Amino acid sequence: MLAQTYKRHIAKTITWRIVGTIDTILLSWLVTGNPYTGLKIGFSEVVTKMLLYYLHERIWFRVKAGVTKNGDSRKRHIAKTITWRAIGTLDTMLLAWWISGDPFTGLKIGLIEVITKMILYYLHERAWYKYDFGLQQRRDQELKRKEPLENSHE
Repeated sequence: MLAQTYKRHIAKTITWRIVGTIDTILLSWLVTGNPYTGLKIGFSEVVTKMLLYYLHERIWFRVKAGVTKNGDSRKRHIAKTITWRAIGTLDTMLLAWWISGDPFTGLKIGLIEVITKMILYYLHERAWYKYDFGLQQRRDQELKRKEPLENSHE
């Protein structure tokens, strides 16, 4: 099971990074008015964000808050959204400040992306929750727990 979850978390990291980088490039371009600056900010965070996101996923995999007998709760997805956004926004603000040389540019981009990224991240989490890649053993265990309940009605 452990190897499966690592694969899942790596796949989630990659898909989220694609969505997040596109959003950062567009927001950075909008704020700075310079597409080249938008590209520099967006691509500079690819490495930092992938590492941070992967670690975030591993930690949340070990935290059982919001895991119910019926699966992960929406509250868990919301909590993951908030914790990831705090980490991700801080990373973007620092990178945008460093690349643009202007702390207010970093702050503006960070504040706008709090909204866009939380919405996108929540949708990403919900989409991945519906996809069993890397969770086969967890789903099998859930089915085994439900079987005795279903058979007891016969």
